[in-house]
Amino acid sequence: MALSVGQMAPDFTLKAHDGRVIRLGDYRGKKNVVLAFFPLAWTPV
Repeated sequence: MALSVGQMAPDFTLKAHDGRVIRLGDYRGKKNVVLAFFPLAWTPV
């Protein structure tokens, strides 16, 4: 699913490096969120 500029991102959950579950919706309206996806040396991307 592609988003257009200015469109709100759909809610999702991710596991943090320390095991906590982070939900995008927990930050909506409270903080600015920047998502950056980049492959690391040990990933098959």
